[in-house]
Amino acid sequence: MNLPQDFINKYQELLGPEATAFFDSFNQSSPGGYRINSNKASSLVDQSYVTNEQVPYCRDGHYGHLNGKSIDHTTGYLYSQEPSAMYVGEVADPQQGEKVLDLCAAPGGKSTHLVAKMQNSGLLVSNEIFKARAKILAENLERWGSQNTVITNESPEKLEAQFPAFFDRILVDAPCSGEGMFRKDPAATQYWHKDYSNECANRQQHILDSAVKMMHAGSTLIYSTCTFAPEEDEQIIDWFIRKYPQFTLVPIKKYSGMDDGRPEWGNDNPELTKTVRLFPHHMKGEGHFIAKLVWQAASGSKIVPTVKHPFRSVKLSKEQQTELTEFLHSCLVNYQIRNLALFGDQLFDMPNGMPIIDKMSIVRPGVHLGTFKKRRFEPALGLALAIDDDQVLNKLTITEEQWRQYVHGDTITVNNDYPKGWYLLTCQNHAVCFGKLVNKTVKNFYPKGLRF
Repeated sequence: MNLPQDFINKYQELLGPEATAFFDSFNQSSPGGYRINSNKASSLVDQSYVTNEQVPYCRDGHYGHLNGKSIDHTTGYLYSQEPSAMYVGEVADPQQGEKVLDLCAAPGGKSTHLVAKMQNSGLLVSNEIFKARAKILAENLERWGSQNTVITNESPEKLEAQFPAFFDRILVDAPCSGEGMFRKDPAATQYWHKDYSNECANRQQHILDSAVKMMHAGSTLIYSTCTFAPEEDEQIIDWFIRKYPQFTLVPIKKYSGMDDGRPEWGNDNPELTKTVRLFPHHMKGEGHFIAKLVWQAASGSKIVPTVKHPFRSVKLSKEQQTELTEFLHSCLVNYQIRNLALFGDQLFDMPNGMPIIDKMSIVRPGVHLGTFKKRRFEPALGLALAIDDDQVLNKLTITEEQWRQYVHGDTITVNNDYPKGWYLLTCQNHAVCFGKLVNKTVKNFYPKGLRF
């Protein structure tokens, strides 16, 4: 790989004798990895995904590569994620019932990990400032079957006004110079320059300033980057704990091949050994840096904020209520709607705990239930991927060939005489989508943008 000369000079000076092995690692292949969705049924169509080598620090993580057009992937049983990045979610370790913010979330690997850890409980606000990336984030979380997530498209500064002292846990996987991804994405070397890390560090400081305003005594902050640059790693954490002395670093467990953060790269602060560095010449993965900090309450007690203006479910029109009720009674059982949110003709089920949302740019305010059409309600893919089998009254098993036809956008034909109506289509025990059966033909409602 042709690394920038300024990059070579920088790390020759920082790493000394270690630099040769470090540079050699850029010419080795990236191992690749994926996580299995623990919130879904354990059965996978391709059992090799279970037997592949496990990532030692992530229970659901494995080394290898995914088929992005397989049933396992498209129905959210698997998520492709670089192995080192998996340790961020493990260190974050959100607890069930917490209010959690993933502040820089796209494309969604770490958010899906948080959802799995939380077992779809509590509230996850997953935010991405760039609209196009926020759309990808929403698609990935929908495929994962997330039920507790609200996806926003805001700047950190705007979020801090909406969530003062709100979150129990915040993950800042900061936008960075991306040096740790050079091997995986060689094109990233093209926009690197010697001052890039300082530019990124300035942005990271502003993001962290906003994050603090959304936290309270007892909250946990996880900061991570995919860069080697001390300016964005040790030096940022040293700056942070000097500016915010109420935060203390929590020691992070080091697995084989993981390194302590380096105090000599961060104002000789000995606390920095509690952070962790992942180098590709020391372990099987790309480059990452992770720090975990807790806001220590002076009294030792945790302050739990209240939501000043909790979200209230919208009131549907009489016609809409009738259409939704007819669908629920005819197709679902034991599905409890929490908070209805209506955006135009799109209906969502929002998780509990959200404040008023009309001052925020929302990409997806919860589970997408479906769309109100003229005199009918059409269930959404998001609902199909989020519910359990025992919550569905009408199911229709299709073959793998029929699945291929359906995700291509075609109708499929069934031989049996089933009653007309909406059915959850399943293939090899995986929920695929809702389809409408009329005269032995299943009409296609697989989203056009996802067909292949």
